[in-house]
Amino acid sequence: MTDPTQPPGNRHPDTHEPLFEELAAPSRRSFLRTVGISGIAAATAPVWSQAAQLEAPLDDSQKPLAKGEQRITLNVNGQAHTLNVPGNAVLLDVLRDRLKLTGTKKGCDHGQCGACTLHINDEPVNSCLSLAAMHQGDRITTIEGLERNGQLHPIQEAFWAHDAFQCGYCTSGQIMSAVALANEPYGSSDAEIKEAMSGNICRCGAYSNILAAIQQTRKA
Repeated sequence: MTDPTQPPGNRHPDTHEPLFEELAAPSRRSFLRTVGISGIAAATAPVWSQAAQLEAPLDDSQKPLAKGEQRITLNVNGQAHTLNVPGNAVLLDVLRDRLKLTGTKKGCDHGQCGACTLHINDEPVNSCLSLAAMHQGDRITTIEGLERNGQLHPIQEAFWAHDAFQCGYCTSGQIMSAVALANEPYGSSDAEIKEAMSGNICRCGAYSNILAAIQQTRKA
């Protein structure tokens, strides 16, 4: 039982003045805007450290080819990179390891979860199942390439507004699939959107929020 003659834990024992300001419990939205930003940053906001590394395209043209390597040029987010890569180099690994574009996630590595989704010539593709050498001359767009002049894509804004993420690991793939869906004639109903997005798994179960975000942008 509490002794009424003793000051509360937040009071000075002599003056009974507050030792620190008591803070109101944060709302879910404010919590996600602070703590959750680490999970969604790569998926929904420009990654400034990565952008700095990509100011100059990579150029391996002056480097000798190692055994088993071939020289390819990849057009990624509007930049042409000349790279020496093994013939069996997976596109996802080249983007993450060589170009440091880590917004595209490595999930199941079997094309089943959708975390590695990006666009090739505006079509959604599981990059974990594509060899880098197959895509010379193609337009490759990753999650980092969606924003324009510091402005997020409307789908990114909608995901933020609807809290359409939890841990954030699947979010970049979800967004890339949703952007591709926005360019298709179908997807007006909830059922059609669910079917179109069925290749993207959210293990946190944020499907209702993802659906709301996509519906918002389609109506807009």
